[in-house]
Amino acid sequence: MAELTPMKRQYYEIKQRNPDCLLFFRLGDFYEMFDDDARLAARELDLTLTTRDRNVEDPAERTPMCGVPYHSAEAYIGRLIAKGYKVAICEQLEDPKLVKGLVKRGVIELVTPGIVLGDNILANKENNFIASVYFGRQTTGVAFLDISTGEFYVAEGADSYVDKLISNLQPKEVVYQRGYEDRFSGSFGSKLYTYRLDEWVFSEDVNREKLCKQFGTKSLKGFGVDHFTSGISAAGAILYYLEFTEHRETGHIASIARIDQDDYVWVDKFTIRNLELFSSNGAREKCSFADVIDRTLTPMGGRLLKRWIAMPIKDPAKINERLDVVERLIKDADLADVIREQVSLVGDLERIAGRIAAQRVTPRELVQLKNSLGAIETLKAA
Repeated sequence: MAELTPMKRQYYEIKQRNPDCLLFFRLGDFYEMFDDDARLAARELDLTLTTRDRNVEDPAERTPMCGVPYHSAEAYIGRLIAKGYKVAICEQLEDPKLVKGLVKRGVIELVTPGIVLGDNILANKENNFIASVYFGRQTTGVAFLDISTGEFYVAEGADSYVDKLISNLQPKEVVYQRGYEDRFSGSFGSKLYTYRLDEWVFSEDVNREKLCKQFGTKSLKGFGVDHFTSGISAAGAILYYLEFTEHRETGHIASIARIDQDDYVWVDKFTIRNLELFSSNGAREKCSFADVIDRTLTPMGGRLLKRWIAMPIKDPAKINERLDVVERLIKDADLADVIREQVSLVGDLERIAGRIAAQRVTPRELVQLKNSLGAIETLKAA
């Protein structure tokens, strides 16, 4: 057995604290993976396995490793997340030039299918929701959060209603309380990417306080969710999960909206699949109902259109309001052209705001923000 170097000992200590993640371990200009992580990453990412133990005579005793350049790591992480893996990003916490010996390292972020901020990982016209389900005594609570945009929704009702919400909003990951595995799979199937949390994480009193602190309010009455006891338990658990995965810069998550069962036409998962609303049952890609009718000019518009398809409203007044807007734009072609021209200049403001809050915004995105604000002034004038 090859002797452990201080660096390898450090790696194994950090890996032991993140056993269910692929550990991207920063070494200079690369993120390296070792042992089983290296074998898995090499298989999934088509990378070449190598080793540092070339002085060990027996090849079976050598530690396999593989790596990716740090400046292009986001693309590799995106491929792993799309396949349902979690990635722990371990960074150098000290400047190697100023340190003698081993550089201090630590996990700065866990990237999961439901908690993604990387611009190159997220689909532009698709929400990336994480859902939380709480099986309460009387009702089941559910919450949906897209950390990239700050959109936060809560609802509660029977398991069958929650199943329809999950089918419509299509979360990439679902957290729920440990010990309810049979009920969860029986109600929602076994194809969802899930993570189980301890029962205490869903404490209503603690989570009510956690939500008020997040939104800077004394109560949740202003959001119309104060009576959603199971929903509050679910929503607060998502905030806990963000802290657990080292996502603490969440200032853009400033409100929460309730989903009322009576406001929408609820379409079950079988109808969604049979009508090919969001994906095609054939071999061809990009030919679902949403793909065919999508003429939106911004990612925000594309995501909104998908939500409107997923959750058709029932209120005649709101339906007529939408139709009035359509009628106006059809009759006034000049106005439609002005709006189309300016809207096409608007960037993804929801996700730019999220990346500003997370302190991950790029210079290109800030320029996009400036151009967007200019276009909005022209839109307001029109």
